[in-house]
Amino acid sequence: MKKLKAVIAVCLAAAMVIPFAACSKSNNKVIMSTNAQFPPFEYHSGNKIVGIDVEIANKIAAKLGKQLDIRDVDFETLPNEITSGKCDFVAAGMSITDERKVNMDFSDPYFDATQSIIVLKNSPVKSRTDLNGKTVGVQQGTTGDTYCTDEDKKADIHVKTVKRYNKGTDAISDLIAGRIDAVVIDDFPAQKFVQNNSEKLVKLSDALTVEHYAIAVKKGNKELLDTINSVLKDMKSDGEISKLVEQNKSALENG
Repeated sequence: MKKLKAVIAVCLAAAMVIPFAACSKSNNKVIMSTNAQFPPFEYHSGNKIVGIDVEIANKIAAKLGKQLDIRDVDFETLPNEITSGKCDFVAAGMSITDERKVNMDFSDPYFDATQSIIVLKNSPVKSRTDLNGKTVGVQQGTTGDTYCTDEDKKADIHVKTVKRYNKGTDAISDLIAGRIDAVVIDDFPAQKFVQNNSEKLVKLSDALTVEHYAIAVKKGNKELLDTINSVLKDMKSDGEISKLVEQNKSALENG
């Protein structure tokens, strides 16, 4: 009888655990990883992370019937966030590249962007070709980093030294201090950095590269990718993404 009671107790315990496990596995949250140092796409406003990508991510979460959770990490670690399963998708002003497509799948592009060049006002660097032989600061893991490092020797610009930074602000500080010759970074933060240091810095009219932002998911996750593409299609067709760009730019300029 004692053995029978023990067996029944174990079975009841297992029956109680199974629903909880199922509930835990199918939780009501979808996780986005980003690097919130990239206004107007993602940035800190008080205790919140806001921006264009956050607005898009909230639409994706709503389409899935889930709540959005955001992980703020270094940009260079974002591919690992996907491959290790720490997040469901990455939205971080991330450009589509052949190198990244090896480890993740990308949504349809939702924004065309440029890698801009920032220099001191009295700099001899006046165009993109003047970067040849110079020391250039980049945010680690970005397409600016990839292009300037030029490991595959396909770039038409050949800088002398690439200095990598976790944050664009650190690269700007070194530029102002004269420790590097230029900073290559995405155009929106470049505009903000120049605006905040207008007496010292200038953004060149020459862009280093033109690229396309997209949202990344784990390789083979077609179901989530289809949902993301559906949201992006709707937001592009009704002009919502363009409105978000202007709203966030205005908020930053007036902030």
